[in-house]
Amino acid sequence: MSAIVVFIDQVAAPGKLHAIHHQLLTLARGAGEPVAVVAGPVSAGLAAELGSYGVSRVLSSEQAELGEFLVAPKADLVAQAAAAVSAAAVLVDNGAQGKEIAARVGVALDAGVITDAVALTSDGGALVAHKSVLAGSYTVQARATTAVAVISVKSHSVEASPAAEASVPVVEAVTVAFAPGSLGARVTQRTPRAVSGRPELEDARIVVAGGRGVDGDFGPVEELADVLGAAVGASRAAADAGWISHAAQVGQTGKKVSPQLYISVGISGAIQQKAGMQTSKLIVAVNKDLDSPIFEIADFGIVGDLFKVLPQAVEEIKRRRA
Repeated sequence: MSAIVVFIDQVAAPGKLHAIHHQLLTLARGAGEPVAVVAGPVSAGLAAELGSYGVSRVLSSEQAELGEFLVAPKADLVAQAAAAVSAAAVLVDNGAQGKEIAARVGVALDAGVITDAVALTSDGGALVAHKSVLAGSYTVQARATTAVAVISVKSHSVEASPAAEASVPVVEAVTVAFAPGSLGARVTQRTPRAVSGRPELEDARIVVAGGRGVDGDFGPVEELADVLGAAVGASRAAADAGWISHAAQVGQTGKKVSPQLYISVGISGAIQQKAGMQTSKLIVAVNKDLDSPIFEIADFGIVGDLFKVLPQAVEEIKRRRA
């Protein structure tokens, strides 16, 4: 079977796989032989977890440059590891770092790059990526014509599942020959973000997002998110108004999310907003404007005042859990 490389970054948070890693490994296992390429240490627990998803081979590097510089050294690691195992494809997450790594690996390997994938299938042995385009209005199929395909995959586009039989992976240490240009920008300081206790927006299975309709008060949105164990998102209008950090912005110029449940609160649903969330599995909209465009794509719609609807939802959820 063809080797399918999955990049796993352990520099910032060693010893733990994120939900997107499980999803990428599930896709890789369905397309070929998954090979994990790890930046950072591989503990016994991490190796066992990788093995539970069918990984039998792990290439890892703990070189200091992977954490001391920007993304380029990690791209060097992925490109050289993919070449070493004659990979047919490289899978990365669809976040900002993942897309930059995909672009750099594509240049290094002279490979076709496909972003925003939501599914992978095989056509005569060739890997085909399914992706949503034009703000989610269409789903198209894309296939690289090169020997290697580099594909970034949206979070929660696929249900992760362990392998039927776990493997005992062989962990191989690799030494990366970093390009001089990759070491041009050193990280001199890191400031950790304030811990909210909520899941990361792009990794969350549930997202509650507020827009202009919250009128500066994200309290009801945050309360509903907390009882659901959800992440909090926002429209560009809400972020630009200073009501919430731009890190929470969902949309064409913000983050792209694809959770199991997306609750849109006080957001009109303009095409820019749809571009960031239309691939969500289930969309619930709360808006007092019956003609709001968000209702065109919502699976369930509630026409009403969010400041009345959301507290009732929170109260009912708490009551049922009591």
